[in-house]
Amino acid sequence: MFDPIEKLKEYVRHASVSADPKFQSGMDGARDFVATLLRDMGFAVEVVPTALHPVILAKRGDNPAWPHVIIYGHYDVQPPDPLDQWHTKPFDPVIKDGRMYGRGTADNKGPLMAHLAAVGRLLEKNPNLPLRITFMVEGEEEIGSKHFKEFLLANKEKLRGDFVFLSDTGIPNPDQMVVTVGLRGMFACEVEITGPKSDLHSGMYGGVLMNPLQALAELCASLHTPDGRVNIPGFYDRVIEPEKWEREQLATLGLKEKDFAAFLGIKEFHTPPGYTPFEAIRFLPTLEFNGFSGGYQGEGTKTVIPAKARVKITCRLVPGQTPDNMRETILATIRARCPKGVTLTITEQHSAVPYVVIPPDRSNTPKDQSPVLARAFRALEQSATDVWGKPPLYLREGGSVGLIADLKQVLGLDAVMPGLFLPEDNLHAPNESFHLGVMQKGIELSEQTLAALAKQ
Repeated sequence: MFDPIEKLKEYVRHASVSADPKFQSGMDGARDFVATLLRDMGFAVEVVPTALHPVILAKRGDNPAWPHVIIYGHYDVQPPDPLDQWHTKPFDPVIKDGRMYGRGTADNKGPLMAHLAAVGRLLEKNPNLPLRITFMVEGEEEIGSKHFKEFLLANKEKLRGDFVFLSDTGIPNPDQMVVTVGLRGMFACEVEITGPKSDLHSGMYGGVLMNPLQALAELCASLHTPDGRVNIPGFYDRVIEPEKWEREQLATLGLKEKDFAAFLGIKEFHTPPGYTPFEAIRFLPTLEFNGFSGGYQGEGTKTVIPAKARVKITCRLVPGQTPDNMRETILATIRARCPKGVTLTITEQHSAVPYVVIPPDRSNTPKDQSPVLARAFRALEQSATDVWGKPPLYLREGGSVGLIADLKQVLGLDAVMPGLFLPEDNLHAPNESFHLGVMQKGIELSEQTLAALAKQ
């Protein structure tokens, strides 16, 4: 059996940044590392090409009577910039105070290594384990899984399983396991407002035409009410309210608003009425401005009326909403609110469908829920209770992971998602790290869950 910590070090040394072609050798190295490790564990490994970065598909077990678990992960990571803010070299892993520092340690190389180590232990103990296991490890998650849906459609027959098992979500602290049961969707667009044919001198022409920056500011200001709600007619009409048990699970977590505000570095919250901040980021849709541009951005003053101004907008969507049924609701309002005297152009960008899975034995658990999925949730709950010393909580997360909805849409599979990274792990930021105590618990959790599923 391999040492998971040493293997994780080796894995992190491959600078697998999918967004930058300069890191292609790191992408190749990380892909080959995972493929080789799986072959050494006895898996039949196929590296499936896509239009950009390949997907690793590794299988063991062929008895159709056995449950079939598909374990997902990704071998790509975020760019390490800004490099001057790292305390260690991002691709030279260092262990300090029970953590491994390095880009990708928490997202997603460490959590994937936990599942690899768990399966390795199980197969070492029982090479004939009555469980079909498929690892599906992609290389484009950090750039939006651009070709993943195409891969799923082309490989549906190979991926007929019972559920997807993955750890690419978080937990609040090392002492509380959280199983993610929901992710918000996404609708993104860029709005461009054009005024004059070129930038103009503000002294010579100011006051006689609508300034694109002013038009953009007025438009954006109209999209929220003072109490924090999105000011678009019909925006909330399709929202499905959370169940009572979901609010109770979140309350059990015992989060304090004062501590949360201090963590964020803000003085007060701006949350729509009727929701705590913790509920709002899980249960409510949003409309956010992610970036403005236009006019002079340098030092000092340049007295100019810009020809163009732009804003990037993302809407997080919740169950009941989809990019398709919300698109025109959002865009029609933007068009209607645009001031006169300028031209509006809207460019749609990426999108994702919200995803929710209901654990068994809840009031709203679907009656036709897969028996294997229900057994997997129960096995996970028992394993988490054994390893963490208390039952897990089932919570939605505020982020969007479009590939989870794609798995459901294309393969008809739900996801079981025990979280393994922490808020202080600095995902996507300098000094990313992974808590090695959580990693060890994750290995035990995965091993016990899969062993229990095999016994059933």
